[in-house]
Amino acid sequence: MESSKVLFDTKYLQLKTTKSKSGNDWVYAHRPNITDVIVILPVINNSKVLFTIEERPPIGAEHLGKYSIAIPAGLVGDVRKGESIENAIKTELLEEAGLVADRVEIKAKKVASSPGCVSETCTIAIAYIDNYKIVSEPISDGGVIIDRELVSIDNIYSWLKQKETQGYILTGQTLAALFYLQERIKQ
Repeated sequence: MESSKVLFDTKYLQLKTTKSKSGNDWVYAHRPNITDVIVILPVINNSKVLFTIEERPPIGAEHLGKYSIAIPAGLVGDVRKGESIENAIKTELLEEAGLVADRVEIKAKKVASSPGCVSETCTIAIAYIDNYKIVSEPISDGGVIIDRELVSIDNIYSWLKQKETQGYILTGQTLAALFYLQERIKQ
């Protein structure tokens, strides 16, 4: 594989280029300080899912929507060097949802949301919480997370369709995690 060259460098994000198979320049975004991204679907009492409502600057700047529907997520190794995926899942769930899981299942690793644009991959996990109790005040993650909503598993599809008509954007990682929730329901 062709090596890459940094075109633009910030503390948390790089714009890089490499050669495509045809020899053309291929420009992409890269996070130099992480080893993975974790995405956590909190399932409460096997009957509800906790979603985060977020205000992400790139979506707003391009006038694509004001809010996105997501789930707790975070970067592995950006702040806590050498951090394991399992520890990152526990930390982010506590930070962004204020919750501690009774059980965590890692459902998929190396999931790429847009491999033609970014080098980032993520690990998708389902966190099962038997007793919904906020044990720590959740953070807003720098003002990005503006709300949290508990939605009945039976009503997720209609809730998402309603939010879509209101201009909300569903993140690809959230959709992927919901796929694995559906897998669990049908077993």
